[in-house]
Amino acid sequence: QAQLVESGGGLVEAGGSLRLSCTASGLRFSYYTMGWFRRVGGKGDREFVANVDYSDDETKYADSVKGRFVASRDIAKNEAYLEMNNLKPEDTADYYCAASPYYSGREVRRYNLWGQGTQVTVSS
Repeated sequence: QAQLVESGGGLVEAGGSLRLSCTASGLRFSYYTMGWFRRVGGKGDREFVANVDYSDDETKYADSVKGRFVASRDIAKNEAYLEMNNLKPEDTADYYCAASPYYSGREVRRYNLWGQGTQVTVSS
């Protein structure tokens, strides 16, 4: 059974950094684009944050995090990462990793496997 498990969330002061990890199991990891999404306040739509393309490791970012966040993956470990730097209070949200087979885009509905989420809180 395919599964994603996130870790690394927590409380940090503005300007600080956090690294989220996502460990995948039960899937052919190299065939999946690994995406990161977030939801503010536990309600509403999940918004795209970043992803790592399954085919070439190319990364995409939302404008709001570009230059501050870095997405990556380690195929040998079946893990994806989101390095978050210069965090701002508006980055406070529940963060989710997600996997999509053979898809490179940002549409949330194209990701069919989701982790349980991890909370990130940035204090001002």
